[in-house]
Amino acid sequence: MTDFPFDLVGFDLDGTLLDTAIDLGHALNHALTLIGRPTIPLGDVPGLIGGGTAQMLRGGLARTGGVDEATLPALNDELVAFYTANIARHTTLYPGGEAMLSALEARGVKIAVATNKREALARQLLDEMGLSPRLAVVIGGDTLGLDRAKPKPDMLIEMVRRAGGQRAAFVGDTTYDIGAARAAGLPVVAVSFGFCDRPPHDLGADVVIDHFDALIPALQRIG
Repeated sequence: MTDFPFDLVGFDLDGTLLDTAIDLGHALNHALTLIGRPTIPLGDVPGLIGGGTAQMLRGGLARTGGVDEATLPALNDELVAFYTANIARHTTLYPGGEAMLSALEARGVKIAVATNKREALARQLLDEMGLSPRLAVVIGGDTLGLDRAKPKPDMLIEMVRRAGGQRAAFVGDTTYDIGAARAAGLPVVAVSFGFCDRPPHDLGADVVIDHFDALIPALQRIG
């Protein structure tokens, strides 16, 4: 189907393509428990996700007694080690995700992931979820250096370059994603079911969808 307006669609990972909140929440609470802090209710974890594990941990520490920046890197290493060992126990594609990916593939669209999660973790998770063969490009928050992660545009510009896309769009759930897409000059769709750090319609996306069934029509509208 050559009339589809995009030949590359990129996705954020956590809170956009995959619901990773429970696995990330268990890793966060493991780290908090190590230093005697109270745990965070799993239902509150999505509001802490978006800028990578260190940012999530910083938010959890702030809520449970305060942040010690000197000890944060070592504690983040503990969080990541636990998460690595338990990365896909509860993680799932969001509803409609499988059919949506198949619909993009049927239109000849390349699929990419650009996430602030560390690249090694993203690749491990995508492997365990069986999604890696479907992806043309995977870029993590440390692929280009942490100072170039979203909301800077660098990752998305590199995503398009690596995929060889001429007409690209991005899909995300936070201000990090929409800000990066805007800065990179890409049309952007926000998903209301993700870990939105603002009300979905306040994120500044071209369109907001409530289910992946709506993504193909949304891309056709904004393309």
